[in-house]
Amino acid sequence: MHTISRDTPALYLTAVAKNRLPVFRTDAIKIITCKALDEARESGGFAIYAYVIMPDHLHAITDSAIKPSKVLQFINGIISRRVIDHLKEHGHNASLRKLRRESGARGHMYSLWEHHSNALPIFSESMFMQKVNYIHHNPVRAELVERAEDYRWSSSRIWKRGSLEGEPLMVDIDRINWRRA
Repeated sequence: MHTISRDTPALYLTAVAKNRLPVFRTDAIKIITCKALDEARESGGFAIYAYVIMPDHLHAITDSAIKPSKVLQFINGIISRRVIDHLKEHGHNASLRKLRRESGARGHMYSLWEHHSNALPIFSESMFMQKVNYIHHNPVRAELVERAEDYRWSSSRIWKRGSLEGEPLMVDIDRINWRRA
């Protein structure tokens, strides 16, 4: 169980696609991204409490079981590999050209992300809930849906204790040790 505090903060993560390209526009890419988030969680040994996948960025709230830089490394690395592999396998050459990079230190030809992804610590339950609500209402503010729970690519329905049937990514809200009743 995770108690959100100064000693054990949650992490609010933002990752933005290179040049704000709408990389996550299609359901196929969003499904790949959800599976990659799940794979990152399993590989890194951290919890995911909330998320949203927008057309050009994503947000997630995780625990701080490992260093923030490592959480970002798992999430950004695995999503990047899976999405770029999908684009290659399906001949999305125009998209790949937009993601091409000059020359990477590790020889990577493509970069999915802007290089200012961030992880901000959340020290209180009230700030935690503020970020959860912000994440879940992102699609409403972007006018993708009228109600947060209508957007399939977020954890909103899980938080509202709605039907879990067809949920693309389960979250770990039951691992939070709430201090207030």
